[in-house]
Amino acid sequence: MGSNPLGPRPPLWTPLVGAFLVHVASSCMLVANGSGLVANGSLLGFELAVVFNKNPLVCYDPKERRFVPCDGGILRDVAVRVAQVLNANGSHWLARAESRQRACQELATEFWMETGLRRTPPRVRIVPVPLSNVPNSVLLTCHVWGFYPPEVTVLWLRNGDIAQPGHHPTVTAVPNGDWTYQARVTLQVTPVAGDTFTCWVQHPSLDRPLLQDW
Repeated sequence: MGSNPLGPRPPLWTPLVGAFLVHVASSCMLVANGSGLVANGSLLGFELAVVFNKNPLVCYDPKERRFVPCDGGILRDVAVRVAQVLNANGSHWLARAESRQRACQELATEFWMETGLRRTPPRVRIVPVPLSNVPNSVLLTCHVWGFYPPEVTVLWLRNGDIAQPGHHPTVTAVPNGDWTYQARVTLQVTPVAGDTFTCWVQHPSLDRPLLQDW
């Protein structure tokens, strides 16, 4: 093939060397300390910031209804000037921030209806593990998972009666990270012929307790 009479072709793209990026970012906080949705789907927190190269520069203060520098870094003086400009043109930027905040509240309410008020029933599985150091004994673990809300009661029954009368350890539900929870309760037993051990689970999503036999 012959050479290109127009010379070498330019690259299809050019790296943005020395480029700067400024954008507006907002976020809604719907949970308290990662433990669950705020009651009734209320909005726990709202943040809006002008971000420069991934660093928050100017933040909106919803209580004071004004823009302030986010921190005291090397761009503090720039942040002060930008905040002054945004506050001087308050009607436009204030309306924008409050519009985002209203959208967050609407999202919180909708999310609460779809997540916080739902009822997801648990699934149950019993896992037996023979104990090598205790003859003829087995450690039974009742795994309960996939349920919401987190309130759950888990008991062991032996032949229909509570296996350990007067001893009901508190069941702690652990979040799975997908708005469902899991829990487990163990029982060490030395079974005899005819014994039936049952994991008894009560949860707000169930009309009657869920029973799993071993």
